[in-house]
Amino acid sequence: MGVATYIKNEKDAIQKVLLQSGVEIKPTYTPQDLEEIGFDYAQDLGNPGEFPFTRSLHPEGYRSRNWTTRQYTGFGTPEETNERFKLMISHGQTGLNVAFDLPTQMGYDSDDPMAEGEVGRVGMAVDSLRDFEIAFKDIQLDRIGSGLTINAVASIMLAMYQAVAEKYGYPKEKISATPQNDILKEIVGRGAWIYPVEPAVRLIGDTIEYAMKELPRCNPVSVCGYHIRESGCTPVQEISYAFMIAFAYIDEVLARGYKAEDFVGRFSFNLNIYGNLWETVAKFRAARKLWAKLLRERYDVQSKKSLFLRGIFGGGGSGMTKQQPENNIMRGAYYALAAALSGAQTTALCSFDEAYTIPTERAALLSLRTFQILMDEIGLRDTVDPLAGSYFMETLTKQMEEKILEEMGKVEKVGGMVQAVSSGYVQKEVARQAYEYERKLQEGTVTKVGVNKYTEGVDMEVELHEYNEEWAQKQIDKVKQVRKERDNKRVKEVLENLETASKNKENIMPNLVECCKAYATVGEMANVFREVFGEYVEPNIF
Repeated sequence: MGVATYIKNEKDAIQKVLLQSGVEIKPTYTPQDLEEIGFDYAQDLGNPGEFPFTRSLHPEGYRSRNWTTRQYTGFGTPEETNERFKLMISHGQTGLNVAFDLPTQMGYDSDDPMAEGEVGRVGMAVDSLRDFEIAFKDIQLDRIGSGLTINAVASIMLAMYQAVAEKYGYPKEKISATPQNDILKEIVGRGAWIYPVEPAVRLIGDTIEYAMKELPRCNPVSVCGYHIRESGCTPVQEISYAFMIAFAYIDEVLARGYKAEDFVGRFSFNLNIYGNLWETVAKFRAARKLWAKLLRERYDVQSKKSLFLRGIFGGGGSGMTKQQPENNIMRGAYYALAAALSGAQTTALCSFDEAYTIPTERAALLSLRTFQILMDEIGLRDTVDPLAGSYFMETLTKQMEEKILEEMGKVEKVGGMVQAVSSGYVQKEVARQAYEYERKLQEGTVTKVGVNKYTEGVDMEVELHEYNEEWAQKQIDKVKQVRKERDNKRVKEVLENLETASKNKENIMPNLVECCKAYATVGEMANVFREVFGEYVEPNIF
């Protein structure tokens, strides 16, 4: 999943290097290699900030602006999460990346029997607007952008974010939010789905259409190759699947009578930064170039800014190990280096303790400092795309581009991404790759330091972020109190309006905003969709 395969002789000399994406690495690269791939400066590289954006989206890269740091943050109740938000911002974090607990992700209120044992455990519990009022209290929502890492109920969370911003006096035109809102990757790579594929994609289309008209600074979808990569796919598959997912969402909105030019510049991507350094850097350079080219070719997008591949390059969770956890500090630093060398706009980094626990305060700050050292201390802001022109890097970038297109072609033969996910094709491919990696890891064909090689030594004691059992009861009491204090007649009215809009295929976002303002709960809104759309049944892929 994350490292190359090395064939060595009895003297440990490397005979062959094969990247996970299927590219074989030569010992030496020369100008001849660029000639063989038909390298053209203008078409394949270009100047920074100019089509095809291989080098950077901005002419002066990091010299003109730092990358935004968004460490993944959220746990327990909104009160605890608000404290962590403020802590990270006070230490220089420039954006929020909000984690939600599993009941919230699955559209269950904290007092639902299905939520038992999971309230606030892996993220912040959110039941109603009251919780967002607490979580975002004293956060400057016109200056701090927020990633909302949630999918099945992303439309609800975006509506709630608008509602809390307006409650605190911020006009909806001034707020910046990026809900992940990528249900196709959720079905492929993670499992936190609720509704069948077609209506789930419709909800995403509604958020895109609404944001186009009402939320000019919001990115209504963040296509998440990250979780598919975490589930086992290759770097090439990560980009190809992410692009095909993005095309599915574009096509959903095009069917409503819009042009891609109207909205595609608001798309964002969440992509993974672990594994072989060179493969990772080439992956991002190829992705940035290919995205711009495909938007021109497939959708006649011409506006420069609409061709930008915006996104957060982050995480590296699958690269982190429970064995020898201090090694994860070094891994994280190299993953951050890969993000910087590839021209990331926004970054996040898994903390060294995440194989064990929600990051402690110490671990979260260490990850943030890793980025700050790269930005301010070692010189990575000195020049734009320092690897540009490398015989090796330009050859590898071109090869990755070709591999991505080849993989996209396979999905198109199946009928596109919606059909490929509905049939289980993509899930089967990801599962096969995950099995192959695990087999190689067990055999020792690929190396994981501290896991199958250099395993000697004593593991450090890891401080755990303890789960407080009182959080759940506190949250349950709060949602019950909200139901008592709100205008339940109004809640009934707005939920009925939401049901009608859902059945009539109207855009549901205005109704969700009204539901949130009336303090309807996440579970109540999600259950309206459950009644109208039904629930997704996973295909048998084996």
